[in-house]
Amino acid sequence: MDADDHITLTGVRAFGHHGVYADEKREGQEFVVDAVLALSLRRAAETDDVVETVHYGELAERLVAVVAGEPVDLLETLAQRLADDVLRDDRVDRVTITVHKPQAPIPVPFGDVAVTITRGRS
Repeated sequence: MDADDHITLTGVRAFGHHGVYADEKREGQEFVVDAVLALSLRRAAETDDVVETVHYGELAERLVAVVAGEPVDLLETLAQRLADDVLRDDRVDRVTITVHKPQAPIPVPFGDVAVTITRGRS
């Protein structure tokens, strides 16, 4: 692997029904996802062919589909589901996922709350 090769996609917005509270699951809210994929980009650079890399448009659509999918209680669980989906692509060696919940039910003023996980191949 070319350890310094990454594809970074930030600020992917999607509507989901995740959270511990019933009203979060019922009403839903926007989530924001950042993904950093570690993979070799050497072949894509040599061939200048999109089929040799992870298509970031398709990646964004997959992330949105996961967020819009089956509700979970915890951001940690949602982040794991996103990481699992990204790692289905055999070209990806490692992924860091951050899930932001900007409208989290926190009773004091705040800018953001997020969970970040990094997962790789075993």
